[in-house]
Amino acid sequence: MRAHLGGSSRASLVAARIALDAAVKGVDAKTASTLSDELFFITDVLGSNISVRRALTDPSRDAQSKSVFVKDLLASKVGAPALGLLTEISALRWSGAKDLVQVIEQLAIEAEASAANISGELDRVEEEIFVVLSAIINSSELRKAFKSDAVQAKSKLAQEILKNASTSTSKLLTHMVNSWRGRSIEATFADYQWALAARRNRVIALVKVAAPITQDQQTRLVTALTSKVGQPVRINIEIDPHVIGGVSVKFADEIVDGSISNRLAGAARALVGSK
Repeated sequence: MRAHLGGSSRASLVAARIALDAAVKGVDAKTASTLSDELFFITDVLGSNISVRRALTDPSRDAQSKSVFVKDLLASKVGAPALGLLTEISALRWSGAKDLVQVIEQLAIEAEASAANISGELDRVEEEIFVVLSAIINSSELRKAFKSDAVQAKSKLAQEILKNASTSTSKLLTHMVNSWRGRSIEATFADYQWALAARRNRVIALVKVAAPITQDQQTRLVTALTSKVGQPVRINIEIDPHVIGGVSVKFADEIVDGSISNRLAGAARALVGSK
């Protein structure tokens, strides 16, 4: 998230996002959205129960005991993908118990962003979230209403504002207004916008080529990268005659594992070099 995480938590965020990549790879939008809902549920459970947070971040407990704890606590409430993701994340090291809550919330937002990406609506979701934030900032009545404790009223108001919004935007806003977790409206929206941008960067590839490539080659490149990533990928092409091998591929998100980028670059070179 935007919040500063300690050293162990920063490393664990990297690992957690890679685990999310695997969880959403090749799934449909509904499955990704369900995973998001369940991760938000887990966020609420951890956010409201300090003993659970401490149990999952206690470095003296081994991964196996944490796995048993996770299953006993949540197996009847969430599906296998969310359960497996939390089990994997709980085995990581954390600088503070609250860091785990922040990271799982980010994964929840990114999972819904993945659903929007699969549906071709990720850009729309980002724009709609910005529009809603602007509306709230410019209205003292909306601000007061969304900061109240009336859960049903807030959810109804959110739906009224978003009558023509995408499903992903509606779901994200509903989760947001019912779980500020002590943050200001501006800070919460900033966290959500940051996570949405992080997922978008995950599926935008900067492709540098030594010479222009044809539209057919671009299409085949997008198909190849999408197959590797397991999510729809967009490419930005830059001509650079100094590129070694003719083609290089780099995703804008710095968290993307270097070995993955190298394999994608190799696939791109083979593809573009083919006749």
